[in-house]
This record gives sequence, structure tokens and C-alpha cells, in this order.
Amino acid sequence: MTEKKIIPCLDFKNGKVVKGVHFEGLREMGDPVEMASTYCQDGADELVFLDISATTEERETLVNMVKKVAEKVTVPFTVGGGIRSIEDIERILNAGANKVGINSAAVQNPDLIAEAANKFGSERIVAAVDAKIATDGTWHVMTHGGLKDTGLHAIEWSQRLEKLGAGSILLTSVDRDGVKDGYDLELTKAVVDAVAIPVIASGGCGNANHIVEVFQKTNVAAALAASIFHEGTTSIQAVKQLCRDQGVTINET
Repeated sequence: MTEKKIIPCLDFKNGKVVKGVHFEGLREMGDPVEMASTYCQDGADELVFLDISATTEERETLVNMVKKVAEKVTVPFTVGGGIRSIEDIERILNAGANKVGINSAAVQNPDLIAEAANKFGSERIVAAVDAKIATDGTWHVMTHGGLKDTGLHAIEWSQRLEKLGAGSILLTSVDRDGVKDGYDLELTKAVVDAVAIPVIASGGCGNANHIVEVFQKTNVAAALAASIFHEGTTSIQAVKQLCRDQGVTINET
């Protein structure tokens, strides 16, 4: 059985980790490098950093932060947010990131995924899919921080991303983001069952039991969480122990 991974997510803006609800109402949580180091020591299997402001002026700031993180952590980490070109990807990987996350740019130019996978390897390309329930009852792909409905169906888009060469999918429920009511199990299962590449569940984790639940009820490869770790609700080690106690095969870092 595949070992499940626990991945803390650090959304950051202007050099600080932030957290909100439905991508809005942001609160500062701390320094990304210090928090990454702490999570690494606590047993994180991987880390995800998302630059949610991602303006052109901040590109150099982002590269410098990636370099600092690479010096401090010993687990693989993904960086996403505002990555629009092969040059952007190369810059982030050269700064020390193990993987890059691509969302809006893939919607605008799907060939970017294929080109990036070809050049850097599929395992380094994470396709980020932000999905929201639409009026027709299906899940639509959202961009621009969950504000813009692309009209793309999330399940079909995930399948296309796999064919283009993405190595994994970071699936975020926009409806559940920051709400702490648990992962969207229906959405997660639908995407996981539709693709063969690993899927990371994101959006809605409010306690350790939600992580156990998403592992038991879907075949996700990893669970991503932010608030429960940033706010000290629980620790990574405590989550891993609960998973073991509930019969979930967890990655031993």
C-alpha cells in the first residue's frame, strides 16, 4: 500500500505567510523560512509554498526566499504562484525548489505543461487545480485566486493535465478553502479516480480527523493543510500518529 504524505502549505504575500477564507481576509501567520524549518523538524513529508500576490516586482523576492528555504529544509518543496513561463520555472528550480506548481498559466497555455515536463521531467511539474462547484452541479476550474471561472470541468481538465505530462495534481476545493469543515471528499474522489498520477487533497482541513478521513475515503497520495499547523491546532507528528492508529499507512520521515 502506498504511504500517505502530510504536506503543510504556506501561502505567502509580501514575504510573510498568510491565511484566509476562500482566498480572502488574509491574516499574517509568520516568516516562511522559519515556519518551513519548524515543519521540517516536525516530520513534514513535503512542503508547498504559494505566492498568492505573485506580481512581477516580487519575482526577485520570491527567488531569494526559495534560496533561503532550500538552505534550511531537508524535504522536497514545491513553489507556485505567478509562474508563467519556462524561464520562471527554471529560475525557481535553480533557486533550490524541487517542484513548481502551475495553475493559471496552464489554463492560458496548456502546452506550457508539456514543454515543462519535457524539459525538467514530469516529477517536477505539479498541476494546481482550484475547483468550485458550479450552478450545473459540476466542478469548474477557477483561476485568479479562485475568483475567475474558466468554464473548464475540473475532472476533464485533470485528465488533460495528466496527458500533457504533469507529474501530480494539487487539487484545492475553493468552496472549502479555510472553512475547516473537512476536505471535499466527493470532488477529491472524482479526480483521484479519473487520473493515474498522484493527487494532493487541499482545502477545508480543520482537524487531524479530516486528514484521516480523506485518506480512508479516497485514494489521495497526500493531504495538504495550513491552518491546523499554523494555528497550533495540532502537530504533524500528532496527525501521523492518529493516521497510524486508524490503520492508515503513513510515510515515515
